[in-house]
Amino acid sequence: MEIRKLYLNEDPPMDLLLLADPSKKLVEEYLKRGQCFIAEQSGKMVGEYVLLPTRPETVELVNIAVDEAQQGKGIGKQLVFHAIQQAKTQGFKTIEVGTGNSSISQIALYQKCGFHMIGIDRDFFLRHYDEEIYENGIQTIDMVRLSQDL
Repeated sequence: MEIRKLYLNEDPPMDLLLLADPSKKLVEEYLKRGQCFIAEQSGKMVGEYVLLPTRPETVELVNIAVDEAQQGKGIGKQLVFHAIQQAKTQGFKTIEVGTGNSSISQIALYQKCGFHMIGIDRDFFLRHYDEEIYENGIQTIDMVRLSQDL
């Protein structure tokens, strides 16, 4: 598998981006300011992530997704580690990530990759999304914030 930055003339993989964030408007907004990386396997896009500078020396992993048919094969973990390495290479001192309270496997993944919980943004998904989101039978209401010093 190869992970590379999206080419300037290349369309972003909206199908994958919308797997991680159902708001096309929000995705389009942070794509303008962030860097999109894609994972390719046998010429097919199987995953992606977006890094977005948020504060001096801080970058946020705002979107990470793996094609549903490819999930459970370690691609997500490889993408997270690649994002961490990219953040270090670009001189950032901290990388952050936020995910839904119902995203149980994602919370576990981030912790396995060295992130620590730093807070809860209460009612985030109620404030920013028009439609209710459910995952693992739980309504996604709050954003769990995690961080890692680089």
